[in-house]
Amino acid sequence: MAFPSDLQIARAASLKPIEDVAGEMGIGAHLVEQHGRDVLKIRLEAIEELADRPKAKYVVVSAVTPTPLGEGKTTTTVGLGQAMKHIGRRATVAIRQPSMGPTFGIKGGAAGGGYAQVVPMELLNLHLTGDFHAVTAAHNMLSALLDNHLFQGNAAGLDPHGITWRRVLDVNDRVLRNVIVGLGTHTDGIPRQTGFDITAASEVMAIFALARSVREMRERFGRVVVGYTGDGKPVTAEDIGGAGAMTVIMREALKPNLLQTLENTPVLVHAGPFGNIAHGNSSVVADLIGIRGGDFLITEAGFGADMGAERFFNIKCRASGLTPDAAVVVATVRALKAHSGRFKIVAGRPLPDALLAENPDDVHAGAANLRKQIENIRLHGVSPVVAINAFPDDHPSEHAAIREIAEAVGARVAVCRHFAEGGAGATELAEAVAEAADEPTDFRFLYPDSASLREKIEVVATKVYGADGVDYDLRAARQLDRYERNGFGDLPVCIAKTHLSISSDSSLKGAPTGWRMPVREVRASIGAGFIYPICGDMRTMPGLGADPAAHRIDIDENDEIVGLS
Repeated sequence: MAFPSDLQIARAASLKPIEDVAGEMGIGAHLVEQHGRDVLKIRLEAIEELADRPKAKYVVVSAVTPTPLGEGKTTTTVGLGQAMKHIGRRATVAIRQPSMGPTFGIKGGAAGGGYAQVVPMELLNLHLTGDFHAVTAAHNMLSALLDNHLFQGNAAGLDPHGITWRRVLDVNDRVLRNVIVGLGTHTDGIPRQTGFDITAASEVMAIFALARSVREMRERFGRVVVGYTGDGKPVTAEDIGGAGAMTVIMREALKPNLLQTLENTPVLVHAGPFGNIAHGNSSVVADLIGIRGGDFLITEAGFGADMGAERFFNIKCRASGLTPDAAVVVATVRALKAHSGRFKIVAGRPLPDALLAENPDDVHAGAANLRKQIENIRLHGVSPVVAINAFPDDHPSEHAAIREIAEAVGARVAVCRHFAEGGAGATELAEAVAEAADEPTDFRFLYPDSASLREKIEVVATKVYGADGVDYDLRAARQLDRYERNGFGDLPVCIAKTHLSISSDSSLKGAPTGWRMPVREVRASIGAGFIYPICGDMRTMPGLGADPAAHRIDIDENDEIVGLS
């Protein structure tokens, strides 16, 4: 009998009234707003009202360096949340909201999978309560104000060649990467070159995820730098009168969305910054609410521990003030075999037959990646737990190989079958995470605010990525100097690079050594509060260059959604 599709499983779910799910977290009816039958928005007053409740253990779920297919990190996050109930503990899950770009691209949706899903999965994957559209509108409102400012005389003295603020759209549309605006008559504006990024890469999205209140969001929007004057002085959204309008558009979006898993575990789905361009974590306000909602708050950080987890620790935890108690590193047989360098995995194509054959030696050949990602968690003083996400075509000997690798470096390990079995299939993981979270934690940031931008970049490059050092292009060096002259040197760094390698070269598997990280450009998200050096071609990063509508979704003759997974 064929295993049912994600969509079939989701549609067969028995959902609790969503108000009851909120009530189990201690969130009263006066703190929620209904959005359809199965989704609530939570008012921000909940943060203060819940402040006297016990604080949950805080767990972040990360992974080894993924293959292009992903390793089931969201599925594991959801499965772990469900499993806590099976061991007598109450959990809340917090995840990012998916962009429609990847949803309609090769990647598909982001609600988990199998019997470890967030439901209703169709609503979650198809713009939910419209938060992404609010981000798009707020971002493009500032873009429109910027071009109108130029047209009306440019009182701020913006250098047209020094404008850094582009436009965004929540679909993959490669022809809009670089465009000329203002063509036509004089009244159509000032011609200049600009372009579109995907909404998940917007600085508005990053701010939305990190702000703790509407007031703080307004202040952060005011600090957004849209460009520079001829003598290198920053011009902000506040300078051209855009921050207030952006905040009005985003006010309702800042309220977190509450859904549930197939087993009725509460799930906060909120914000969706990219994991290789921005900080790749769900919202701070969701965590400030969820941390008072049970025994555990389980959140997910984008891509591998070298990316999403590093930014969770050094950017998100700086913003929220919350301290993690444990971290999960999701590992799969196929990922470690891929890191052996013996196989090539391509998104949208079948896995190589040789990769599916039983061969623990191939797993051991890729072990360096797992060991390094465990080390990256420990760099921050947090206890790691390795979750072996089991696939049907794995072999017990290969799981044993992963267990041997992880235990050899002192990490707890659990085999998980939540995709096929739901929460019951992840109880071993839940027990291991509970044990790890009970241990004393010596959490620490990787660098102090007072370090220079170059020192911060080099600490991440050498300690987390394993590089021998950093090479700066002349342009990048000048940009770093300008940011420090303008008073931005105390910000953390968020290095934009490939997610397919710990290095900045996607072809280098395992845990590469003997390489130097090239910084070709440095951009700034001053409102979000970080500087991001770019180490690679931005166009090759997911979401900016994927083919549109590669994942076929349609409506059948019964007006039902088909093709969504």
